[in-house]
Amino acid sequence: MTELEANPQQNHGALAARWRALTQARVGLGRTGVSLETRDLLDFQRAHAQARDAVHSRLDAVALAVELERATQFEVLRVCSACTDRTIYLQRPDLGRRLDDASRETIATLADGADYELIVIFADGLSALAVERHAVPLMKELLPLLAGWSIGPIVVVEQGRVAIGDEIGLALKAHISVVLIGERPGLSSPDSLGAYITWEPRPGRIDAERNCISSIRAEGLSYKLAAEQLRRYLTEARRRRLTGVELKLESGTERLMDR
Repeated sequence: MTELEANPQQNHGALAARWRALTQARVGLGRTGVSLETRDLLDFQRAHAQARDAVHSRLDAVALAVELERATQFEVLRVCSACTDRTIYLQRPDLGRRLDDASRETIATLADGADYELIVIFADGLSALAVERHAVPLMKELLPLLAGWSIGPIVVVEQGRVAIGDEIGLALKAHISVVLIGERPGLSSPDSLGAYITWEPRPGRIDAERNCISSIRAEGLSYKLAAEQLRRYLTEARRRRLTGVELKLESGTERLMDR
């Protein structure tokens, strides 16, 4: 018999408080009759509105580029996908996976003589808020760990999906691309950032050929831990010349292993 079953009324409040201390999930919510308490209902509606705002908000690419240049001293390119507005972006994922013509020409002007070990790409994805909030502090943690790497210009993409990094990486002759992108918001995480690592990026790569680090945010994976995981993945990807399902980060350890 569980603690709750032994004395449900007396222990429910204490157990619910312990559960809530361990997770942001909505557990142990109170009831007024058969309905949620007003405060919990209002909290849910607020979280739902924040998630919707995150999906529909437009990335301030100009401001982000300025902040990244100032913080990293790297050249920052601003490009756009083939989506002309947010509505099309949400309705046509395929267009978010490729550059528009003007952006393709911009990238092409830098392609001559390019040969980088790594390209870092920021894309708004489904949460521009995540990119605006986490891009600069994450790069401040990551770049010192990559001393000695040949890193190309940082690319900021508006209306971009993960796979747009394949076209950019191929054009700039990068051995590895990292796409840092706003993840689909949850009801407790409207600003979650994901990192997708791809060896030899090129159009046609599939998700199984990438590695992902998820939930980079204050309440999730810290910048320091995310940067260290990125460093380990990148180092091993360069050594083994691959990414994806064959490259696995062993949970709870400091090493990479074969699946």
